[in-house]
Amino acid sequence: MNIGQAILEAFESLAANKLRSGLTILGIVIGVGAVIAMLSIGTGAQNTITGSINGLGTNLLFVFSGNQQEKVRNVQPLTLQDANALQDAYQAPSVENVAPAISGNLPVINGGQTDNVSITGATANYQEVRNLTLQDGSFFSQDQYLGRASVAVIGTSVADQLFSREDGLIGETIRIESQPFRIIGVLKSSGGGSFGNQDNVIIVPLTSAQDRLIHRANNKVDVIYIQAISSNTVSQASDEVAQILRLRHRSKIGQDDFTIYSQQDFVSTAASITGVLTIFLGGIAAISLLVGGIGIMNIMLVSVTERTREIGLRKAIGARKRDILIQFLTESSLLSLLGGLIGIGLGWLIGFIVGRIAASSGTPFTPTINIQSILLATLFSTAVGLFFGIYPANRAARLEPVEALRYE
Repeated sequence: MNIGQAILEAFESLAANKLRSGLTILGIVIGVGAVIAMLSIGTGAQNTITGSINGLGTNLLFVFSGNQQEKVRNVQPLTLQDANALQDAYQAPSVENVAPAISGNLPVINGGQTDNVSITGATANYQEVRNLTLQDGSFFSQDQYLGRASVAVIGTSVADQLFSREDGLIGETIRIESQPFRIIGVLKSSGGGSFGNQDNVIIVPLTSAQDRLIHRANNKVDVIYIQAISSNTVSQASDEVAQILRLRHRSKIGQDDFTIYSQQDFVSTAASITGVLTIFLGGIAAISLLVGGIGIMNIMLVSVTERTREIGLRKAIGARKRDILIQFLTESSLLSLLGGLIGIGLGWLIGFIVGRIAASSGTPFTPTINIQSILLATLFSTAVGLFFGIYPANRAARLEPVEALRYE
């Protein structure tokens, strides 16, 4: 028996029991669709998170106080003086800009609307260092920073929550911790990411935040953002920053009381986490595919029982064990392959629906279906059909012709 004839007979056999074949295929469809959907959602989440981090700029460094890898006693906090020292062009020629910042969650009020918002106190060059874009108004100036002006730049989520609009807000007043601040700019939407909702933020001058909102003793800051001259000098800038802070903090060798992260560190960490999540989701979805495979085995065993006399007749007129084996393996593989092809469409549809729901909720998330996941799901579904079809096929091939013909 050649493959073409086996496929033709498999189609005829499946068509003879349309409802049973359809229900069996449905199990594979659900399994493959779930695998495709979960892999596409995981890949989309990874692309969204890493894209959000990349949007911060490829030449950005983050300096935090403390060191999780090295147990250091008497950790000295980061200060404004540290930030000023890092701007020394002679000691740190690879550093373009430095922006210290402090932050905290505080209640913000406008009329009867209240929202708990992440407040960031920053310097005037914070916009350039963090690669922020405004959709309306302007960022605060150096004069406003030095003058401790009560001005604020808000995110779109804050605008929607407090004003139910994003346009025409320049000049409006909001109250942060009962302190009035005038809105001078609205940030362009960045969406959610590994750093939380980037739109639920208010940026005010660091001097104003220290005086009236987020009190830090001795000019302490929470983080120092470093902008290297280019993406090629990030490593060199990191070494220069580390050397300056070691001298200022009098740190011993191997006893740094600060941590420096590059944007690539965050990208690698996020990609690793989302990669594990994608595998986890795909593994859970694959369980339904195995259940579909068990359904194929069950149906094929029933088919062998029902067609015992047919098998005996085939063997009596010269069919070999191999021919019977190929016939039933072809049927099981065809069931799983058809289910896999339909499942690809179902997985794409689920991913599309999830993407639309995410878009309507304001989250820039797009599930991504790549050729690797399609091939993986298709090959895996076919392999499931072969694997779960081997036992029924072998059982059919081992039947003795005389006993099969006597079967009632």
